[in-house]
Amino acid sequence: MRFSINIPNFGDFADPRVVARVAVAAEQAGWDGLFVWDHVVHDKAAQAGKPFGDPWMLLTAAALATSRLRLGTLVTPVARRRPHQLARQVATLDALSGGRVIFTAGLGGPVEDEYGSFGEPTDPRVLAELLDEGLDLLSRYWSGQAVSHEGPHFQVRDVTLLPATVQRPRPPVWIGGFWPNRPPMRRAARWDGAVPLFKAARHGCVPAVAEVRELVGYLRDHRPYGGGAFDLVLGGATPCEPGAAGEVVAPLRDAGATWWDERQLQSGPDLDRLAPVLRRVEAGPPAL
Repeated sequence: MRFSINIPNFGDFADPRVVARVAVAAEQAGWDGLFVWDHVVHDKAAQAGKPFGDPWMLLTAAALATSRLRLGTLVTPVARRRPHQLARQVATLDALSGGRVIFTAGLGGPVEDEYGSFGEPTDPRVLAELLDEGLDLLSRYWSGQAVSHEGPHFQVRDVTLLPATVQRPRPPVWIGGFWPNRPPMRRAARWDGAVPLFKAARHGCVPAVAEVRELVGYLRDHRPYGGGAFDLVLGGATPCEPGAAGEVVAPLRDAGATWWDERQLQSGPDLDRLAPVLRRVEAGPPAL
């Protein structure tokens, strides 16, 4: 099992130097990954007045400060991005980091704030179409091969984006979504990993083992034959004492999780503050 730290891209973590500090501490303490949120305004009412950092700039700072840590977003809403620009950002970070990027995609939200505020579509069906078409284009762009495409939302005329990603055939692609909603997890089963949130266990809350087992069965049923390695990324807030944290995480590992993503409670006061996050990071990952 691998272990990561999860931070928002606002508040204290809007500063790339702060994110680099967290990344260095995480690498030194034995964590395997650092993931940042990809939001423009998030919840405008809740986060009013807070600074936000661009996630790719934050991850660039983390990449320059570390040598081993896996890096990525949780999650990037592909539907509000231009795929060719996003492909170039990810490929550049993959090159800079020596092939350490994991790309996580989803619809993102809150939809009215993150999309509607800027005149973007808010119909979930349209956003899902943009996500799927965008993911297909990203994978093709990262190959370094010529791309031509005529789709309902994007058109591409004989474009080759170089260099290709360091990781071949591309970086791992994880998909986020809420369980028990089935469509996001069917999408995840077609790629390399699932990063579920649970309606009964929101961001920062530890999911129930029974729900995890149900999800694992669903993913297995929808994985293509011979689909290769697949990650299940679960997360929540655990105690600073590694042994106590391990007691929380071990049943989830046994149920099928391959990554534990350490997160602050979204509704708590420490979500975007450096000091409590750094204390948890320096304490080290759960001991299993």
